[in-house]
Amino acid sequence: MAALSTEQRDLADAVAELMAKRSPEAEVRRLMATDSGYDPSVWAELAAMGLLGLAIPEKFGGSGAGAVEVGLAMEAMGRALLCAPYLSSLLTTHLLLALGDAKEQADVLPRIAAGELITTVAFAEPGSALPPEKPKTVAAPAGFEWRLSGTKTYVLDATIAARIYVLAGDAVFAVAPDGPGVQISALSTVDPTRKQGRIVLNDSPARLVGTLEGGAAALDKALDLASVALLGEQAGGAMHAMRMAADYAKTRFQFGRAIGSFQAIKHMCADMLLEAESATSAARHVAAVFDAGDPGRFADLAAAQSYCSEAFVSIAANSIQVHGGIGFTWEHPAHLYLRRARTDAQLFGDPACHRERYVRLREAQ
Repeated sequence: MAALSTEQRDLADAVAELMAKRSPEAEVRRLMATDSGYDPSVWAELAAMGLLGLAIPEKFGGSGAGAVEVGLAMEAMGRALLCAPYLSSLLTTHLLLALGDAKEQADVLPRIAAGELITTVAFAEPGSALPPEKPKTVAAPAGFEWRLSGTKTYVLDATIAARIYVLAGDAVFAVAPDGPGVQISALSTVDPTRKQGRIVLNDSPARLVGTLEGGAAALDKALDLASVALLGEQAGGAMHAMRMAADYAKTRFQFGRAIGSFQAIKHMCADMLLEAESATSAARHVAAVFDAGDPGRFADLAAAQSYCSEAFVSIAANSIQVHGGIGFTWEHPAHLYLRRARTDAQLFGDPACHRERYVRLREAQ
């Protein structure tokens, strides 16, 4: 893992400072109880700092930063459990860039960077969080438009998006959430800090983005890049959960001594530190090889997805154990990290599917 540049360290510090001010535990709890799940004023601050346009080229109002910079921002957001539609916006950005529709890019990307338009991508269908090999969502031509019918689920920020990009067949279509035949409902998930929804389309009007072929390939590329960013979030969340446990172990006394001095707790905290540091190294390594265009980057991504997913879950669960009885209560934040960890571990496929992909990619080399 290469050392961070001065500019990258400054970026990480700036985002961490913003998160400390705008995403403390009390604010996370307030926002996760709302229907929208985010604060528009914080969203505007993210835009003003250039965070919403990190992955957007300069010609569209962004900064054209790489995966390393996005990953560092996501680390800070993961540590703070930021409640905001950042990942869905990032996924949309990568999808539009991969689709190559210049008109759509010029219309949408500057507004994403400015925080003026919240978007999302709907690809998963009932039964799996991964894109289906043959989507059951169908598109039928209707004059100069298209009509979509089908069901999409696990859609990030579905209830607040002003534009939804839907995979149907081998193409991607833009759908207005308030259009005819569009039904959007919130899903009840284990992680209330990250909103997901279900979309039912019934002969709903849609507009083709890009061409009728290549939509699935563009989505795969976008999901890979969004997954690289998600590694950063997992690493940041894991590191914070570990530090919470270590700090508690230093200050909680039993039998006249800090519980961190007991061998069982000491070993558990040491294992958590190793996992958290390894997750951070894996996340930053994968971001760097994606920026470099390394031919082995997809296998590295698959391995890191499996490791970081399981490490975050393991650390968050062990953090609760270190905290003892108080860690199991609703009032303590430890469970919030476990909830985010379990959701992140399924969002773009579970660890088992990542390991399968890793094996396939290695065998093909």
